[in-house]
Amino acid sequence: MKKLFFVVAILVAGVAVQAQVKFGAKVGGNLSMWGGDDADAIDPKSKFGFHAGAIVNIPVSSMFSVQPEVLFSAEGAKVESDPDDLNYNLGFINIPVLLQYNNPSGFYAETGPQIGLLMTAKAKMGDADEDIKDSFKGTNFSWAIGAGYKMSNGFGFGVRYALGLGNIIDEDDVDVKQSNFGFGVFYMFGGDKK
Repeated sequence: MKKLFFVVAILVAGVAVQAQVKFGAKVGGNLSMWGGDDADAIDPKSKFGFHAGAIVNIPVSSMFSVQPEVLFSAEGAKVESDPDDLNYNLGFINIPVLLQYNNPSGFYAETGPQIGLLMTAKAKMGDADEDIKDSFKGTNFSWAIGAGYKMSNGFGFGVRYALGLGNIIDEDDVDVKQSNFGFGVFYMFGGDKK
């Protein structure tokens, strides 16, 4: 079994070298929102946040690649009230695995599944800040679709929408889904930057 694992590891490493794997870093802003039957009842508003993390781009042909990412993402929603708004601040480690179409001009389109691992959840109103992580599920499943542009020097920018597919509240009879629109910049190194 160890020999088989060793052979597979060498083959994967060889493919990675031949495939011109690129690594990178990414940072940007988020506009997140809640949807679903129970979210509509409280009329949540969009909330601005940020994301940052690491990306790997693995070519599978001249025009297609697979891009897994690991990103910290500040998401949530806001409910307007008087005198202070109620802010739901959620922190996720998002792990999308995207299939990218790469046009030779530099433009790309992407789509794929994403899982979000909930790290923090707080409700803030005025000076009060309460930990509410136990009220939420530990994972958020979504489907991402996006587009962008990669420059030959390694820099690029893109936009992405992640549609929430599963309930984020830890109750069976509650329907609240977390979706997120992101826009950001990235830098890739390694491979042949084309």
